[in-house]
Amino acid sequence: MIEQDIGIGIVGLGGMGQLHASNMREEGAEIVAGADLVPEKREQFGLEFDAETYDSHEALVADADVDAVVVTTPNKFHEPISVVALEAGHHVLVEKPLAHTLESAERLARVAEDAEGICMVGFHNRHAASSTMFDAYKADGRFGELTHVEANYVRRRGVPGPGSWFTNPDLAGGGALLDIGVHAIDLALYTLDFPEVIEVSGVARTTFGTDEDYADPDGFGSNWNAEAETYEVDDSVTALIRCAGGQTISLEAGWATNRESSMEFHVRGTEAGAQFEIGDSDLRIIGASTAGCDHYADAELTGDASVTGHYEQDRRFLETIETGVEPTTNTIEEALTVQRVIDAIYRSSEGGRSVSLESEAEPVQRTN
Repeated sequence: MIEQDIGIGIVGLGGMGQLHASNMREEGAEIVAGADLVPEKREQFGLEFDAETYDSHEALVADADVDAVVVTTPNKFHEPISVVALEAGHHVLVEKPLAHTLESAERLARVAEDAEGICMVGFHNRHAASSTMFDAYKADGRFGELTHVEANYVRRRGVPGPGSWFTNPDLAGGGALLDIGVHAIDLALYTLDFPEVIEVSGVARTTFGTDEDYADPDGFGSNWNAEAETYEVDDSVTALIRCAGGQTISLEAGWATNRESSMEFHVRGTEAGAQFEIGDSDLRIIGASTAGCDHYADAELTGDASVTGHYEQDRRFLETIETGVEPTTNTIEEALTVQRVIDAIYRSSEGGRSVSLESEAEPVQRTN
């Protein structure tokens, strides 16, 4: 629990905004304001959190009780809202991805570089129990040198309904890659301690979004009508990411694919490997030994599922504000690296060739 009084303003009062507000209130922060264009959402949020509500982010940022702003809007608005908040001296937690385009992400990073407040980005899966246990064993040398990560975030059928902002390229910037693939890329790079990415090759596909006969047994995308809506984003992506030192990442991300759903990560090391699901609380360590006789030496670990990645991320955001220490996780530099990889995957797909990142600009470094 934090001891300092921190006033939180939430921009975007949908499910994600309410989740952040609930987490931070439980950690001792005060939810003082919320902003959304939809009157019903403002009314509900105001009643739930006893907070002032506004129909614009500018009005929320100007509220004297606001110390930090959480941005949970469609991707296109991450930059303008975060910039206004940072320039007003507020701290910012912006949901993933950093922005809808690389150019927008770079502009935001430049503002954050000189801002008084901190800026963190909402990659919560690295704080789940499976990932934190992996971190601890990695620090003890259990896996040796990490060489490859197989990263999966694949739904069998799970396309957001046509007409939502998720399938609008102007608002989202892309499809499955920017929605869920971004989580897999971040977690894979985080697992490898964010090595320098030197080359990316990828293919982005639009297969199901324009299919009048799209089968959606679980009703993930309600009111499906392929004829009535425009669908110009990717619904699956395959990519290979090559890092300095020979480390590699293979990525499979998809809203819809004719295969079983999977959120599995397979991490290969020279001494042992690991298997876990994104956001889960279990970890399997995969090894072999000659002790006594040649045998496989695997271990099944079960972590504390009561602390979620979302909650731990929000706790760390508040802790960073309270201590005044520069963030060591969920940094804007890491998010900008992820954004560059996403941009390179799209460029590779469009050009039909691999894309080199060795000559790309270095990540923005904070100077304050």
